[in-house]
This record gives sequence, C-alpha cells and structure tokens, in this order.
Amino acid sequence: MERTVVVSGGGTGIGLAVARHFAGQGEQVAIIGRRAGVLETAAEAIGREHPAAPPVLPLPCDLTQPDRVEALCREIGERFPTVDVLVHAAGGNAILQAPEGSYGDGLAGIARRWTDNFRGNVLSAVLLTEGLRDRLRAPGGRVVLISSIAAYRGSGAGCYGAAKAALHPYGYDLAAALGPKGVTVNIVAPGYIRDTEFFADRLPAERQAALIAETSTRRAGVPADIADAVAWLASPGASHVTAQVVQINGGAERGH
Repeated sequence: MERTVVVSGGGTGIGLAVARHFAGQGEQVAIIGRRAGVLETAAEAIGREHPAAPPVLPLPCDLTQPDRVEALCREIGERFPTVDVLVHAAGGNAILQAPEGSYGDGLAGIARRWTDNFRGNVLSAVLLTEGLRDRLRAPGGRVVLISSIAAYRGSGAGCYGAAKAALHPYGYDLAAALGPKGVTVNIVAPGYIRDTEFFADRLPAERQAALIAETSTRRAGVPADIADAVAWLASPGASHVTAQVVQINGGAERGH
C-alpha cells in the first residue's frame, strides 16, 4: 500500500535524504520548507532518481507562522485522505544560519538567539504536528522528530541544544496520547553529519577530525544514516517502538 509521507525540511540535508528514501520505496512524498526554489529543485532531482515513484509534492511554508501552517494542513488534507508518516527535519542552529553580526550584545541579543532557536526547532515541529494530528493514519501512523546530540551535551551557546532537548518531552507526551490509536512517536538524535547545510563549510578540518575521533566508527555520519533509521521507525517492524530517542552518532555519545 502506497503511503503518504510528509517531511519538513525536505529540501536539503537530512530531510532530503529522508524524502529520497521514501520516494525510492514508491511512497507519495510531500516536502515542506521556507524556500520554494530549493523545494522544487529537490523534488525534480528525486523525480529523476526515482521516475517510477509518485511525483514529490513541494509545499513552501514558514512553519513558525500558525496561520500559514493552518493553510498548509488544509491543503494537505484536501490532497491526501491521511498522513501515514510525518518527519520533522526542519530547523538548525539559528546562530550559525544568521549573517555575522545579526545578534547584538546584551540581553536583547540573548533573547533573540533563544527565541529564534525555539521557533525554528520546536515551534515548527509542534505546529505542523498539531495541525496534522487528526489526519495521522490510525492505526499505523508514524511521527519522527529530529533532535541532536546537542540535546545531551550542549551546543556552546546553550540555546540550540536546549531547543532540541525540548522535542524529547513533547515526543513523550505525544506518544502517550497517540499510542492508544496505534500511532508511534519517536525522536532521532544525530551526531556530526556531514554534507548538510547545518555544518556546510563552517567546520575547520581540525574540528571535523576531532568530532570523528569521538566516534567508535571513526567516520562522520551522512544523511543516509539518519534516513535509514527513520525508515525503520516508520516501518511495521517498529510498531512497538514509541517514546524513544534513537541516537545516531557512531558512539560519540553513549547511553541514555
């Protein structure tokens, strides 16, 4: 049975890898992001790679704006009877993404850094999930939130790691609420993943080497590592796995 898979942040990096994986399985994929051009390019590329799959649907939207998310969810509801898999890969460290000097000094700058990271990583996931909550296939629906190793060890400035960590209790509460309906909710926490916009060319070679040295596998992660894990969590074989955080970092952070 062909499933409908909705991926936020599906135009680049981890989200794009997730979208590619599901399209390769013949699923109907919709990708969401703020940049229409990036989404269209991604959808076209996936279409060339998997010509037999249903065309990927690009849906531009700022997921931090409630009114826009409401309109987006209505559109998704008009196009598809249910959403089978919902993957939240949108987000990132607002400090790294902003032009240099964007954040001023003092408490005003601190407030903006924390607010931007909360909106981009938490609110974007919560609004889309709540907007589609009643459209999730029950039983059989799957929700996967993308967190980060920073949720366990911090991110230097605090605000990014704290924002990602906030996804964990939200996921636990959502899993408890949706579990009786046969819907699972899990969190994936990647470590250092190369070939993404998150890191891009920002990391000097010495820092990359240090991050790889922390792993037991002695390599950087790649977006496909995360996509494979998400695909398993979305599979029938993971129907009894819910309210879990799956770390994918080559052993850089253990336990929990």
